Amino acid sequence: MPRYDFRCRSCGATFELRRPMAQANDPAVCPQGHPDAVKLLSTVAVTGAAGGAPQQAPGGGGGCCGGGCCG
Repeated sequence: MPRYDFRCRSCGATFELRRPMAQANDPAVCPQGHPDAVKLLSTVAVTGAAGGAPQQAPGGGGGCCGGGCCG
């Protein structure tokens, strides 16, 4: 079940709730009982490639100009 981060507008507390995706945007009540909480934008960092080594674009080139030299 996904976890969602919220921040209470009344007291400033940040808290996490586990709920189904279908309820992701439902209102949340902070642990202090305040009903005015907003869902925070979560960021996910993805690094590396599935095969280990970085993959190069088709065509063999690279660099900022799609294979040309930016000199």
